[in-house]
Amino acid sequence: MAKGVFRGFVTGVVISGVGVGALSLIAALPDGPAPETGAVEVPAGSDFQGKREDSEPNLPATPDDAPKAGDAPRMDTPPKDGDPLDKDATKPADRPETGTPANTLTPPVEGENPADRQSDTDTAPTPATDVQKPAAPAGAEAPISTDPAQPPAPAAPEDKAFPDTPQPTPVDATPGAEENEPPAPSKRADPLPSVTGDSASDEANRPRIGTPAGNLTDKNDTEQAEPPVVETPAQRPIVANAAPFDNPEAKPLMSIVLLDEGADAMGLEALSAFPYPLSFAVDPLAPDAVDRMQRYRDAGFEVLALLNMPQGATATDTESLMRASLAKMTGVVAVMEGDQTGLQSDKPVSDQAAAILAETGHGLVLFPKGLNTAQKLAAKEGVPAATVFRDFDAKEQSAQVIRRFLDQAAFKARQDQDGVIMLGRLRPDTISALLLWGLQDRAASVALAPISALLLAQQEKG
Repeated sequence: MAKGVFRGFVTGVVISGVGVGALSLIAALPDGPAPETGAVEVPAGSDFQGKREDSEPNLPATPDDAPKAGDAPRMDTPPKDGDPLDKDATKPADRPETGTPANTLTPPVEGENPADRQSDTDTAPTPATDVQKPAAPAGAEAPISTDPAQPPAPAAPEDKAFPDTPQPTPVDATPGAEENEPPAPSKRADPLPSVTGDSASDEANRPRIGTPAGNLTDKNDTEQAEPPVVETPAQRPIVANAAPFDNPEAKPLMSIVLLDEGADAMGLEALSAFPYPLSFAVDPLAPDAVDRMQRYRDAGFEVLALLNMPQGATATDTESLMRASLAKMTGVVAVMEGDQTGLQSDKPVSDQAAAILAETGHGLVLFPKGLNTAQKLAAKEGVPAATVFRDFDAKEQSAQVIRRFLDQAAFKARQDQDGVIMLGRLRPDTISALLLWGLQDRAASVALAPISALLLAQQEKG
């Protein structure tokens, strides 16, 4: 407690000191008394206040031969009044006087023709026609010219602004002249200028630049211009190779694609009698790929090219394989990704595949992978692309399981309204399951369509 009191005391002292110091600086200083001057006592005998007599100053002596200052020159001041100017110089000039010209014209006499009156000023002086040249001296010799004589320049034809017209014959005023005058010739009207003759020749002889445009009336009316040939652009393979399809009820679409593994397990006779359309994927590397493609097309089915890119393939390899396969399989409507290595092993491979298909006009069917980036990029490039909804017999499922998968696909198609793609293989059990399912009511809820119709429908919806 004692420490607290001591600290409070010290703090109060410090604060008080600071406050007093600040107050002393702010307050004005008091006015002190003014200093007074006192009288100074002069000591006696100092003569400090004594008076001093004035005397002439002692100047230094100057020598006798020092030059004396002379009088300063003075400037003559001009007279106050200047010389008077001459009165004639200041006199203003006389104003010019304008005289009226003498009226030399006389008024015409009544009954007199003004044209008969001629003034002396109307007669123009006649120029001398014969100008005599100075004669050369007799003894002078002709100059010798070193230049050969030049032929005289041809005389330029004189252009006249007006044609020469015959002057009227002066009338003889002597008596008896009328009797000897021959009869005047009858006047004939000047012929009018020809419109088609001389003007046409003058126009032809007139200089011109370039070839004049022809007259439209000179063309043969029977000649008809050939109509321009309009070349219709070639249809894309997905349209040109598509099978006919009609969906009048606008049902949801469902496509079934079967992979052709090369075994002739089922005959074309059984497939031709199938109640709804199917699509087949054929491997272009198979020996008889072209024959298989043609047989399916002849039976009325659509064909896809089944491609599997090898591992480590580059974009160049993808382009070479796809162009060679499409050139070989000319009747396909789209490219189907194989179920082995496929087309999505690397992004450059899928990008190159989309670029080639956008150029050739084929469709693209891929397996679902992640966010389906490859399919979205292909659709952005303008390729009709879609993904498979389900592979229903990859593990050799039974016919009952296959029918259940097909029912799920039909339900999915009705929900999304975008259509679904089901993938199977060309096997006897698969064909039997498809035939049985086609007879059920679930199959009637969707429209089983070829693959090209579904791809184009999804592309239109965006």
